[in-house]
Amino acid sequence: MTLLAGRTAVVTGGAQGLGLAIAQRFVSEGARVVLGDLNLEATEAAAASIGGTDVAVAACCDVTSAADVDALVATAVERFGSLDVFVNNAGITRDATMRKMTEDQFDQVIAVHLKGTWHGLRSAAAVMREAGSGAIVNMSSLSGKVGLVGQTNYSAAKAGIVGMTKAAAKELAHVGVRVNAIQPGLIRSAMTEAMPERIWEQKLAEVPMGRAGEPAEIANVALFLASDLSSYMTGTVLEVTGGRFM
Repeated sequence: MTLLAGRTAVVTGGAQGLGLAIAQRFVSEGARVVLGDLNLEATEAAAASIGGTDVAVAACCDVTSAADVDALVATAVERFGSLDVFVNNAGITRDATMRKMTEDQFDQVIAVHLKGTWHGLRSAAAVMREAGSGAIVNMSSLSGKVGLVGQTNYSAAKAGIVGMTKAAAKELAHVGVRVNAIQPGLIRSAMTEAMPERIWEQKLAEVPMGRAGEPAEIANVALFLASDLSSYMTGTVLEVTGGRFM
């Protein structure tokens, strides 16, 4: 039997990158998925690529909007009959040193990551509470653990997600809902591969395992947290970093 047979998952930021890798992994384990992202055309293409409308549905969603996130959750329940897993993955970067960062750049990152995760938690928990079960997976970052130059906005948001995860886990444990987080390190993606080679090599040198991670390696950990394999885990933060900054 597959790990997520008969379950429905929502993944924000699901049109590409880590979100799409997570959705693909979930589908391979029997889940039906709803992908939420800003670009509906790209999200529809992503849904089609992992199995079509029988197992994957696309929805336009701005996670900074509570109404959009509520609609995303409603889509899962209406289309597939339940909401069992919710992955708060949507994110952006607006990197700049504090001296050069604008207030708008700060606000955008906090809104998408921190408020967006709160919206997802709140909306998903309302449905899962009634069902008496569910798993929520929040995407933090190694940047939230150690703080990185040029990311006062991103590091603050990702650290905040850790605190939010633990607080929500305590609120929801008694109703059967688990809340955990992942802190990815240097993961190979379109965004990281666009770094100047010098910066890439510098970051790679900090990884004891000597290589960048692959999106599928984050997806495997998300699957673990979403499934019954982690049935006695809540409020945890799993670092997936190749040992970087351990």
